[in-house]
Amino acid sequence: MAECVRLLYWIYFKPFTFERWLRDIHPGLKPRDNPFDKQAEFRTSPRLRRYAGQILWLTAVVPVVTVLLVAPVYTLVSGESFKWFNNCVFLVGWFIGRVVDRGGNKNRLVICLVALFVSILAYQFLSGVALAVAGSVAGGVAISVAGGVAGGVERRSVAIGVVFGVTGGVAGGVAGGVAFSVVAVGVAGSVAVGVAVGVAVGVAVGVAGSVAVGVAVGMAFILGVLRVYFWLPELLWILTLFLLYPNGKRVNCLRYLPPRFDELIILPLPFMDVMIVEAYRKNPIAARETINYLISSTNQQKVAAQAISGIAVDILNRCQRLSDIVQIANQLAWIPSPAAEELGTVLPQFLDISQNVRASEEATSPYRKYELLNIPINALRQLGQSLALTKNAHVAVSFGNTAQSWLTILETAQRTLNEQAQRSKEIRQVYIAGNSLDPETAKNRFKGRIDIFREIETLALSEQPPVLLLYGGRRTGKTSALKYLPYRIGSDIVPLLVDLQGAASATTLKGLAENLAQQIIEAARRLPRRVLLPNPDANKLAEDPFPALQTWLAEIEHNNSGKQFLLCLDEYERLGEVVKATSSRAPLNFIRNLLQHQRKWILLFSGSQELSELDNYWSDYLINTRALRMTYLHELEARDLIQQPVENFRDIYEPTAVDEIIQVTRSQPYLVQLVCYEVVELLNRDIRRNRREADTAKATAQDVQEVIPVVLERGDQYFRELWTSLTDSDRSLLRRIIYGETPTQQDKGVVRKLTRKEILTPEGNAFQVPLVQKYIEQLLEEE
Repeated sequence: MAECVRLLYWIYFKPFTFERWLRDIHPGLKPRDNPFDKQAEFRTSPRLRRYAGQILWLTAVVPVVTVLLVAPVYTLVSGESFKWFNNCVFLVGWFIGRVVDRGGNKNRLVICLVALFVSILAYQFLSGVALAVAGSVAGGVAISVAGGVAGGVERRSVAIGVVFGVTGGVAGGVAGGVAFSVVAVGVAGSVAVGVAVGVAVGVAVGVAGSVAVGVAVGMAFILGVLRVYFWLPELLWILTLFLLYPNGKRVNCLRYLPPRFDELIILPLPFMDVMIVEAYRKNPIAARETINYLISSTNQQKVAAQAISGIAVDILNRCQRLSDIVQIANQLAWIPSPAAEELGTVLPQFLDISQNVRASEEATSPYRKYELLNIPINALRQLGQSLALTKNAHVAVSFGNTAQSWLTILETAQRTLNEQAQRSKEIRQVYIAGNSLDPETAKNRFKGRIDIFREIETLALSEQPPVLLLYGGRRTGKTSALKYLPYRIGSDIVPLLVDLQGAASATTLKGLAENLAQQIIEAARRLPRRVLLPNPDANKLAEDPFPALQTWLAEIEHNNSGKQFLLCLDEYERLGEVVKATSSRAPLNFIRNLLQHQRKWILLFSGSQELSELDNYWSDYLINTRALRMTYLHELEARDLIQQPVENFRDIYEPTAVDEIIQVTRSQPYLVQLVCYEVVELLNRDIRRNRREADTAKATAQDVQEVIPVVLERGDQYFRELWTSLTDSDRSLLRRIIYGETPTQQDKGVVRKLTRKEILTPEGNAFQVPLVQKYIEQLLEEE
């Protein structure tokens, strides 16, 4: 009995729990399934047999009990007498039909139709006044048996059987109507239609009679579907919880929220998200468990999303110190990804800002921390601007104040760090050796290249712009130059930097096209003069990627008249890998089409290889190409980088030290940064050990020589990549030169090649960069 009651409760109030329970009984069993279809497995599955029996008895007994409970209420409310005789006759027939059927009769529909036909004949022959009682009995029994048997025609759930019994019992003498509903549901086999029609027609006919059938049917349907009968007490319950438990104690209410008892609440209930947000402050684990329950076991996903949004806003707003912002990424790591619609793209940006603040905190010096805070500060300023323009007022209000509060915290922290850096006895470590320079953090560390920027701007604005090829050795500053390009040319040109090293990781043409589009959109968003580009049509991109990309670029051109778009493809050689991986030259055909038909789009390729070093097919696509070589810095530019890498940097070099740095690096920008970095580290070590005075410490030429072994070790990847990129004949000639031999006439071709690669001097008897020579000498000693 207890199991049957629980089963009935689950069917109406906890369907998700019911579904999981059925899967535990049988992996393929669903609430809509007839367990008697699996009757062959009853012998090996006692739980399945028990469940089938429970369904049989629930559909047979529950209607009887329900009518006995409803009848007095109906009499009391309506003031009319209840037709006990007709209803009892119907229920007897219903019970007989369920017991006789037992789910094993395969001809239920035939029995149903025969019983219906008998009921109609009974009413026709026994329609006289004198035989009214007999007709009622005959028709009631016949139709009831028909309904009881037909209820199993497509017994998709316990609910259908119960509804048949209840509606039939309430309708009483309206035997034809009940028979119609039984047959209709039996034939259609639809739970939703059967329940809706059965309840609406049964209640309307049984209660309202023939006067207001339409109104009653409509009201019964609406109230039943929306579960208003259950929602009203649930509303009173949630209001009671909210009012009785003050803020701070609402964590105790989470286990008593209505969704804990009713998993299928249609109409919204107030205050649930508010109570979860307030509970999170006291007990995050309980609040998160409640949210997970709402998401996975109820239909209250919207309430869960609102609670998550409220928690996120609350945590973000409660940040008062820099350390609070650092912890945000950890505190909100549990939030599902992608974030809910209420959070949009805003929360991920706050999480990124938190990560950048963490990176700043982990820096080794106050000045480096000061510099790294520029990234999250700029991100917050951009976020504040975008929030001011958003159409979602709730998001703007919720997160706008948070962005401003965070900005104030970071700017205050940055001023404090700057003061600490100024008071520090150590020399500020301002040199960056390694990755390309980012204008947001590197500021004016990027030196020179004015001739490159001027030529790019001139060629891009010419009547027939050529394809631009920016080439040069590794780490000569090509990518850095492209990142600084938007700050060094006029507003008529919109440079869009695309890293083909990342795009080439795609293994399909669709993946490549999508990556290109996303990088173009992101590059436009990060410009100093931000440009917001639309997303390409995803369906067209999936169907035929590069024609869709061409259409999208034409749309961008049309919407930004008066602008020239400079598409900068860094590491362009990687396109060859895509061509091999996909066995398609569609990317190169896309480039040629862009050059021929998109007049407002100019292409700039950047890489370490000249066109002559590429496969032959490239020459068919890169026609009318203008090469721009990125080489060493001019001496004055190198001196500026050494002595004034940033504003207000004090002079820490003896003139001989500056000359020595230029001599050993040949003004190669990466090597200049690396040597200067190690020189500053050397000076600071001596200052900490009191070997030098902080105010007067200056680097000498001897200090530069002292750091060379460390420079070779830290720059091993650069030097090794340079060495392995050479052919056997190239390496053989370099070995001979180091061993003191002079190149012969036969070595002229190799000498010319190594001269173009900026390894040997034109004479071929010396290295251009002494540090490169020292590394190769060291490498040969180890062989």
